[in-house]
Amino acid sequence: MQTRQLRELLVPAMGLGCMGMSEFYGAGDDAESTATIHRALDLGVTLLDTADMYGPFTNEQLVGRAIAERREEVLLATKFGNERHPDGSRNVNGRPEYVHAAAEASLQRLGVDEIDLYYQHRVDPDVPVEETWGAMSELVQEGKVRFLGISEAAPETIRRANAVHPVTAVQTEWSLWTRDVEDDGVLATVRALGIGFVPYSPLGRGFLTGAIRSPEDFAPDDFRRHNPRFQGENFAKNLELVDRVREIAEAKGVTPSQLALAWVLAQGPDVVPIPGTRKVSRLEENVGAVDVVLSAEDLARIDEAAPAGSTAGDRYPDMSSVHR
Repeated sequence: MQTRQLRELLVPAMGLGCMGMSEFYGAGDDAESTATIHRALDLGVTLLDTADMYGPFTNEQLVGRAIAERREEVLLATKFGNERHPDGSRNVNGRPEYVHAAAEASLQRLGVDEIDLYYQHRVDPDVPVEETWGAMSELVQEGKVRFLGISEAAPETIRRANAVHPVTAVQTEWSLWTRDVEDDGVLATVRALGIGFVPYSPLGRGFLTGAIRSPEDFAPDDFRRHNPRFQGENFAKNLELVDRVREIAEAKGVTPSQLALAWVLAQGPDVVPIPGTRKVSRLEENVGAVDVVLSAEDLARIDEAAPAGSTAGDRYPDMSSVHR
């Protein structure tokens, strides 16, 4: 596996998003997910991404069990800040005391002494980011966390956090159907500060694989049934984008997934996508994208097929917690 730099942290060129193993995309299979994590490590995909709110809590436990005998191979990333309650309600919490409590709980669930990369998952509008990052910096000083990141943050918030403690990585959605970061100042800010960029959902929540042809392809409890981009006219329009990508992939002799991931990888050596999957076969297909070389002509064709702003619908039903 090729390697890249997230600031001072050396990582594989591609990581593995573990969220869908436990929630949001229908029922999972822990044994299959564990096999996928083990195969990822065998292939050098050692950057594993989870969060306390996935499950909630069960995804960290699953990852912790899967890596128990192979901890020294793993670069473990998790997140805090999306607080979920038994009644189904949620809130964003960036209070310093919560930062410490959340980290301790994640360490316990993961069964580790140290988290390699700890993200603020969402920015709390009621707590200055300097206070949150002050507490996160204390975790580094205490040896509980190695590096710090932030997810879905606005350019000025990234700058303010970085002034408290170096931001190693910014995690935000980026793919051929989500290109906001290219013109909203986030990517420019990250690069001006020398921060690594970790795109989540680089396959457009599975849409760019080409395997999804109808909303009925989703399980009843799959959150995509309620996502604006998978609704009605939006779905039909976005399917046209996927079909254009598929044509280019076929001409290139690769799968749509591999083309979409290769495009993300081609955006710069500071970009490390974390496609999620719970199947070994999909993992192996995704890893193949690392070796796909896109020429300037290829990139121009892809850009013409999926230009920025061409996707129909918002990324989430409620965009209020994004890019604060």
